[in-house]
Amino acid sequence: MKNEMTLTFLAKSENEAFARNAVAAFCVGLDPTIDQINDIKTAVSEAVTNAIVHAYPNSKGENYVTVRTSIDDTSVHIVVSDTGIGIDDIESAVQPFYTSKPEDERSGMGFTVMESFTDKLTIEKNEPVGTVVTMTKTIRGADWKKKKHCD
Repeated sequence: MKNEMTLTFLAKSENEAFARNAVAAFCVGLDPTIDQINDIKTAVSEAVTNAIVHAYPNSKGENYVTVRTSIDDTSVHIVVSDTGIGIDDIESAVQPFYTSKPEDERSGMGFTVMESFTDKLTIEKNEPVGTVVTMTKTIRGADWKKKKHCD
């Protein structure tokens, strides 16, 4: 691990942009492309929004979401966690178009979006309560690593 940060903030929708931009800014040291930064921002937005909307359905913003981000020589690792109601059936929840809130006109594409904009996605129960979403995005490939060690 090269560097890490942890953000904990109230589960309020206005904090989604804060989390997205903070993680993007933290990744600048890896020298990502604009497309890679946009991928990271999109994935973080989806994960944080899911936590705010689904983990605390009756919340008035008094609960928290935590985003832990670490970078190594080639990748960024992002962990978004909450202590909300959790996901009863993770296998169903990751399916495209699945939503637990159809009355809110949710698309059910959050996990699909996260998966498509990252290289690795895992969703687990946060014991004893809540959910943990872990995402990894490779910024620099093996070619960069070889070049770095040859210079």
